[in-house]
Amino acid sequence: MNITAGTNARQLTARLQRVLLLDARQASARMTADLVKGLGAGRIYTETVEAAALETCQQLEPQLLIIELAGPNFDGLRFAKTLRRSRMACRAAPIIMVTAEATAATIVGARNAGVHEFLRKPFAIRDLSRRIEAVLLTRRDWIEAVAYVGPDRRRFNSGEYQGPKKRQADQAADEDARRIDQALKILKSALSAVESDPEQARRSLQAQAQDLHAIAIKTSDLKLMSAVAPLQRAMIAVGEAGPLSRPALEAAAAGLWAFAPAESADTARLAI
Repeated sequence: MNITAGTNARQLTARLQRVLLLDARQASARMTADLVKGLGAGRIYTETVEAAALETCQQLEPQLLIIELAGPNFDGLRFAKTLRRSRMACRAAPIIMVTAEATAATIVGARNAGVHEFLRKPFAIRDLSRRIEAVLLTRRDWIEAVAYVGPDRRRFNSGEYQGPKKRQADQAADEDARRIDQALKILKSALSAVESDPEQARRSLQAQAQDLHAIAIKTSDLKLMSAVAPLQRAMIAVGEAGPLSRPALEAAAAGLWAFAPAESADTARLAI
């Protein structure tokens, strides 16, 4: 049955055309597939082996992934981390992890692997639909760091929250300053990883340059726009495969540290 209506139902259907299930148990996968079909899903692909699931991601670009925590031939946390750090077009696709073993450690592990939502078994269709609506209809910032790649962890399992909403003014307060602070912390971490993890450092540096530029445009901050420009030019120059020079990139980013809050200006610790 379709438990959403109107615009939300149409949006869900459009974003549920390709769904991947990673589940070792056929009966469990069949039940989940039936529930997702009831919400308007199109093609549903089921895999039981981690390597095959990654190949399906590469070839079919699922819009939503619902994965078990673990099975005989896969590790759900490793799968999520591998997808997030890959070059696949669907690397940012929402992931809902399900398991009957909902310990504090597994929940934290899912959060740190880049999973959007965590769902305990057994679950009802309303539980699954709430999670699916949360990941497909609600925008969540994407964090492209070095140690972590995935959705903003502050919003983890937002589909489970049913308490009072914050006032819009409270939600918007200091958001731009927070984003600048976060981008600069990630930028420092990425610069320190240029030699040890150049591929992810490259992606992270590109993402922070884009984010800071977007904030500058949004806030009409010409000083920030001028400060981020050298880093943008440096990343354009190296492209997707050119060698990264840490000294050159540090020089390109030098003007940005003036925008860091006083308490975090001298630390490279990633705190997101």
